[in-house]
Amino acid sequence: MARYFIGLWLIATASIVSAQTSELPNFTGLVEKYGATVVNISTIQTQQNAVTQLLPEIPNLPKDSPFYEFFRRHMEPFSAPRRSEPRSMGSGFIISSDGYILTNAHVVESADEITVKLNDKREYIAEVIGTDKKTDIALIKIEAENLQKVNQGDPEKLKVGEWVVAIGSPFGFENSVTAGIVSAKGRSLAQENYVPFIQTDVAINPGNSGGPLFNMHGEVVGINSQIYSRTGGFMGLSFAIPINVATDIADQLKTSGVVRRGRIGVLIQEVTKELADSFSLSDTRGALVVSVEKNGPADVSGIRARDIILAFNGEEVDASADLPRIVGNTAPDSKVNVKIWRDGSIKTIQLTVGEIPREESDQRNESKQSQKTDKSNRLGLVLNELTDQQKKQLEVENGLLVENIQPGIASQSGIRVGDVILGFNSKDVESVKQFNKLLDKVEEGRNIALLIKRGDLTTFITMKLDSDE
Repeated sequence: MARYFIGLWLIATASIVSAQTSELPNFTGLVEKYGATVVNISTIQTQQNAVTQLLPEIPNLPKDSPFYEFFRRHMEPFSAPRRSEPRSMGSGFIISSDGYILTNAHVVESADEITVKLNDKREYIAEVIGTDKKTDIALIKIEAENLQKVNQGDPEKLKVGEWVVAIGSPFGFENSVTAGIVSAKGRSLAQENYVPFIQTDVAINPGNSGGPLFNMHGEVVGINSQIYSRTGGFMGLSFAIPINVATDIADQLKTSGVVRRGRIGVLIQEVTKELADSFSLSDTRGALVVSVEKNGPADVSGIRARDIILAFNGEEVDASADLPRIVGNTAPDSKVNVKIWRDGSIKTIQLTVGEIPREESDQRNESKQSQKTDKSNRLGLVLNELTDQQKKQLEVENGLLVENIQPGIASQSGIRVGDVILGFNSKDVESVKQFNKLLDKVEEGRNIALLIKRGDLTTFITMKLDSDE
């Protein structure tokens, strides 16, 4: 009889283990199907060395000046810019088949050149369409077609405890896959007022930034953005920007190059249990107005200090941290209803939303979006003639410096910012005018060869002038 019961127990235990094992998720299909939508992003940044930053520029003196040789000899060795090597900075993912890519703003910040490597090892030079530091979102673009793009999910439908998967390039290890669960939703972080973060325990490390967070349906629900760590490595606390927040930012960057955010001009604080009791409020929801900016939108509408804002534009304010995000996501100049608690009763006030002043980076984004570069040639290259000082440093007698690259045939062929063009087919390159004149004579469909100097390497790069270059 004892053997009989032991046998039953073993069978039951095996069934339970088998059932539990069958419920564990399998991520292989998701990775195989959507791994190609994830890209590796590396950057190059030209920097001045520390000595250069402390020295004044070499005066613009004529060569026959008695001081010319003195300044050249003593200051020139310190004036050469230092060009950093490519570094694996982060990840991104393709959101449209024609090459638009989402990543983090800090991944591409201050980059002079951005290289995007696809899952199939193809590499492209990317253009920054716009960045938004407040949400840490950047939209970049490569000149490619028929790319596989991600499917967008709904972060609102995510449940705490649900499995999620991250794909990225931690520490430069491309296409690394990690998995975990949703730990919490709507997290507010210090100095991050505009993002209700998704908290997960997915292993996220440096290099994962900007990569996608997938649900089990293969839909992107967030952008992996931050980790909480005392060591710089994974500690089980990772935060992702909800994809609906990111795509809204991307749409604005694509349309105008900037993100417009609402403001109402109030200083607020959290409603504690003690404050709620003193204001005869039954719970601690809402944002307590501490002060109101004179002649600001809130002041003009009649909102006062000691009001408690319970809802804004139809969205409930559960905690004070919710209000900056809700207001910031409201279009400036729109008229909204604000529900407040004042003197023991609920009141509704109509308010016209103001606009947060633009940062310098926003203004640069807007300028880039509204102005086309008229200095670029047929290849999309912005060229400048080398100065005597640069010729001496590079040890060349002639050449043109590549200062910028517009999306096009040159960027696809591998030419980079900072390259020096020494020759066009069989001719030496002496000036921008001469180069463009030679280029204009080349018929569509013909190949050209540019002699390029890059560091210590000198090589020819060939390209074909198609009709749609």
